[in-house]
Amino acid sequence: QVQLVESGGRLVQAGGSLRLSCAASGSTFSTYVMGWFRQAPGKEREFVAAISRSASSTSYADFVKGRFTISRDNAKNTVYLQMNNLKPEDTAVYYCAAALLPGNYDSWGQGTQVTVSS
Repeated sequence: QVQLVESGGRLVQAGGSLRLSCAASGSTFSTYVMGWFRQAPGKEREFVAAISRSASSTSYADFVKGRFTISRDNAKNTVYLQMNNLKPEDTAVYYCAAALLPGNYDSWGQGTQVTVSS
């Protein structure tokens, strides 16, 4: 399994931007589909975005389309989530995850807290 460590979460005002990073180790990063998920207090974890192994394909939840961008650098074993025009409802713990088979995420990071103030 791959080990994942997220970073970049912090308190930001509504309308602001953040870039989350997720560093991978322990396995061949480029063999994994990578995803970002989030979990707000009292809510279930939800899908945010995903990116294919070669970065040729991305997918997004409807609520982040046009605001968030997922990218990856296979040379640096890192996946990113650029978040723009943040809203208070984006407040959550953000997790990155890795999947050898699309949709089958079996490696997870510990999460990074994003708090958006109004």
